[in-house]
Amino acid sequence: MAAPAQEYKLKGLSSSELQSWQEGHAQEADVEGVEEGKVLLLHNGGKVHAMSPKCTHYGAPLKNGVANRDGRLICAWHGACFNIETGDVEDAPALDPIAKFEIVNKDGAVFIKGDEATIKASRKTLDASCAASSQQESVVIVGGGGAATTAIESLRSHGFKGPITAITREGVEPYDRTKLSKALLDDASKVAWRSPDFYKSANVEIVSDEASSIDFTTKTVNTKSNRSHKYGKLILATGGAPRSLPLQGLKEGELKNVFLLRGLEHTKAINAAVGSSDSPKKIVVVGSSFIGLEAGNALAGNSHDVTVIGMESVPAENAFGTKVGEIILELLKSRGLKFKLGASVSHASPSTSDPSAVGAVHLKDGTKLDADVVIEGVGVAPATTFLNDSKGAPSLEKDGSIAVDESFAVPNLPGVYAIGDIATYPYRGRPTRIEHWNVAQNAGRTAARHIASSGTAKPKTFTPVFWSALGMQLRYCGNTATGFDDVIIKGKTDPAGPAFAAFYTKGEDVVAVLTMGKDPIMSKSAELMRMGKMVSRGELLASDDYVENAQSFKL
Repeated sequence: MAAPAQEYKLKGLSSSELQSWQEGHAQEADVEGVEEGKVLLLHNGGKVHAMSPKCTHYGAPLKNGVANRDGRLICAWHGACFNIETGDVEDAPALDPIAKFEIVNKDGAVFIKGDEATIKASRKTLDASCAASSQQESVVIVGGGGAATTAIESLRSHGFKGPITAITREGVEPYDRTKLSKALLDDASKVAWRSPDFYKSANVEIVSDEASSIDFTTKTVNTKSNRSHKYGKLILATGGAPRSLPLQGLKEGELKNVFLLRGLEHTKAINAAVGSSDSPKKIVVVGSSFIGLEAGNALAGNSHDVTVIGMESVPAENAFGTKVGEIILELLKSRGLKFKLGASVSHASPSTSDPSAVGAVHLKDGTKLDADVVIEGVGVAPATTFLNDSKGAPSLEKDGSIAVDESFAVPNLPGVYAIGDIATYPYRGRPTRIEHWNVAQNAGRTAARHIASSGTAKPKTFTPVFWSALGMQLRYCGNTATGFDDVIIKGKTDPAGPAFAAFYTKGEDVVAVLTMGKDPIMSKSAELMRMGKMVSRGELLASDDYVENAQSFKL
């Protein structure tokens, strides 16, 4: 039961000062009588709002975010969005709402009404508790990643009271997978989004199993443990399966200490093989994609000798272009990473001391790289092979994904949804599959709203957002699936201390934005893209205002 609300004075603020604020003014204030207690005061929509000062995702200060005149507050770090009037989550990756507090003006001073615990927590924990009714049709979710997480929570928060079952291969509660490659965390309790009690109170059954097939004609999910689960509505959220190279010594399971990286079982195995920084290892990362680069960056930071092999001339060249790739390359070199770029792998050979374990990776040009540990970061494929043995299954796209509509519903299969890495959805009118955590979570929210509303809820537009830790924080929004023909870079690109924004354009349209050290430009751009009001290529070339005035910009 929540503690009764009390009045707390805000230090150093007067009623007259608040009345003088202009639209968009944001300021933190200390709460007297609450140790380290703070609130954010924001003038939006003609009045001042009091709310939690930190984003509930990773704790970013919301005063540095972007406020939309339509009542949306977007975090500067990863694009999480909150409703200014209610505090509710509007866009991923945040799960919990921010708390809102009533403002009271008394004797010229400013007070808020709230309870101490909520003020200190800087959030309002989502209440998903539910006494599930067997009278409502059930929802079965196949998968337990980010998409499944938001589907579960959004179903409950939007009033769905039927039974929910989530079938997850990993056998643990949904967790923050982004922390695996970025920090190689391997403790489920440190990356879990929620406690087991949360799902118990929400009447959600987490089943440790793996789907082997689905009979779409009888609405039955069959699992590898020979169990079956009937469903009323079905959400497919199986995510991506990491690829391994079909080369000698690099095929999964062929040699010890050759690893993929996707789940907790992978980070546990990698950390066990690598050991402590007191005994540095020679580590070869095959692939200069984000997973490989992030893992290499984490390991180099622990004093290991890390070499990254990539086919591109610079890391992430296909995604970000040569200039940005060069900046990333120099940043990672400064962290101690070594690179073999423009290179192709021939095979891996066993260790001379242990023929069952890897000892070296060989390139096609004859180069031999000694290796105690090899990590393959060569992409993922949609984890949909189980549908090959499924009766009445949807036809798969060429890449193995499932085509869906704007609500992430599968056409011609009423009550079936596909979300996350396995879904190809209409992004700006073009069928697109995007492997971003933010997209997966927003897809889960969209599908859940559609189910909870019995199909009446219209999908909300969102902009894909991505972030990475590559020597320093990289933020990205939009998508270049249709390509880009120019990159406009504004700011300082010196790898010793970059602070820039890169705008990817196709014709006059800005289709994606990447930033380092230039918050909140990414979040501002993501919101403008969502609204269809993003600046044009010509406007960017004509002026630096968009970049230089980002901090004061209010939509």
